[in-house]
Amino acid sequence: MNKAELVAAISAKTGLTKKDTEATINEFVNVVQNELTHKDGKVQLIGFGTFEVRPRKARQGRNPQKPGEVVKIPAGKAPVFKAGKAFKDAVNGK
Repeated sequence: MNKAELVAAISAKTGLTKKDTEATINEFVNVVQNELTHKDGKVQLIGFGTFEVRPRKARQGRNPQKPGEVVKIPAGKAPVFKAGKAFKDAVNGK
């Protein structure tokens, strides 16, 4: 499902216009992004999951164009989504 299909599906279920639904989804994404850029930022939706940032250690990788060449990948941060129990159960058909 892409964004347009998501907008159409939510719009059909809620009765909102597609324009209003898209604006709501865009603001949800903006709020999550803004929260994760703050120190210890986390967005927790009970029953769905948690968006958070985790540190990544520096590591070595390979240049895909020159497999023999080692490339240093610097330490950084990675956005992570951890699914909640209810969401996992729904996906697994429980």
